[in-house]
Amino acid sequence: MSLASMTGFSRLEGGHDTLTWTLEMRSVNGRGLDIKYRFPAGFEAVERLGRDLAKSRFQRGQVNLTISVGSAAAKTGVTLNEDVLEFYLEASRALIDAGEAVTPSVDGLLGLRGVIEATGDERAELTAEAETVLAADLAALFDRLKEARESEGQALEAILKGHLITMAACVERAKGLADQQVEAIRERFTRRLDELLPDAQDFQERVLQEAALLATKADVREELDRLTSHLDQAHQLIEGEAAPGRKLDFLAQEFMREANTLCSKSAFIELTQTGLELKAVIDQFREQTQNVE
Repeated sequence: MSLASMTGFSRLEGGHDTLTWTLEMRSVNGRGLDIKYRFPAGFEAVERLGRDLAKSRFQRGQVNLTISVGSAAAKTGVTLNEDVLEFYLEASRALIDAGEAVTPSVDGLLGLRGVIEATGDERAELTAEAETVLAADLAALFDRLKEARESEGQALEAILKGHLITMAACVERAKGLADQQVEAIRERFTRRLDELLPDAQDFQERVLQEAALLATKADVREELDRLTSHLDQAHQLIEGEAAPGRKLDFLAQEFMREANTLCSKSAFIELTQTGLELKAVIDQFREQTQNVE
């Protein structure tokens, strides 16, 4: 089962009888499934059709559906707005009487804003037959969007798996360094104590206890084991679960929690550098999971 992205675009033109329409749909990231519509009066059926089509295809994402409609049967014309014309005439008379203007021409008056208005029946009627055709076009539009989201999801899958491979390499490197860290802490503690108390033979048992305690606190093997487990879960989600976006995002948070602990427990620079590299990759991984359905 392949991943699907939450982003995509689809467009389709169609029509029936005297009606023509252009359908456009854009999908972006969203926590849940949210559909927004823009359609002309008379096309309210689109909201019901779109809701059902979206729920049967998507689980997450904000989908914007826009419908533009034209009609060959629409009648258009112009009309004279006599109230606006009378307003301009009264204003011109006052200026003419004051000697500040000349009598306006007819062309000039008709060219003034609001004097001539366009009229027409712009409401397109959606008949039962046209609605059936529109429903089929909407289904095709949603299918195209689904294909676009799945196509981008394939690219996302390759990116996410690449990040998981890099993280696994960091974890393996950290495991090797972790084994060295425990012994390095013991040696460092013993050497430092010998420098401060060279004759502290009577404290040898206490020294060993303190060294063991410090080594235990700095042991990162538990964090590395959890990271390995999380990596296995991430692969399983990507390869075998529908709409794993939320779970992958949660796993990314768990990755970061363990990486932070790894860095805080690190006792030498090589392990710290590996932890920081791991955190950088986790950031990239989580950023990409935001696009996964």
